[in-house]
Amino acid sequence: MKSYLMLGVAIVAEVIATSSLKASDGFTRLIPSIFVVLGYATAFYLLMQVMKTVPVGIAYAIWCGAGIVLVTLVASVLYKQVPDLAAWIGIALIIAGVAVIQLFSATGAH
Repeated sequence: MKSYLMLGVAIVAEVIATSSLKASDGFTRLIPSIFVVLGYATAFYLLMQVMKTVPVGIAYAIWCGAGIVLVTLVASVLYKQVPDLAAWIGIALIIAGVAVIQLFSATGAH
C-alpha cells in the first residue's frame, strides 16, 4: 500500500509540473519553471521507487491515466481549456482501462 501512496504523490507532482509548463512560458518565468523542474524530479524519483514493488506496466498505466485526467481538470480550471464531449469520452475510456487492469487483471492484483 505504501507504493500506491508514493505513486499518488508522484502523480500529483507530475500534474503540478506539467500544469506549470504552460505558465513557465518556455522557461522564461522563474517560479513556474522551478515548479516544473522540482515537480518532475520528485515525480520520477517516486516513480522509480514505486517500480521496485509494483509491476512497470501497472505503475505506468495508473501514472498515465491519472495524470491525463488530472492535467485535463487542472487545464480546464486554470487555462479555461475545457474538453469537448469526445475528449471526455476518451478520458472515461482511459479511466475504465486502468480500472480493468487494477480490478480484473492478475498483473494488477496485489
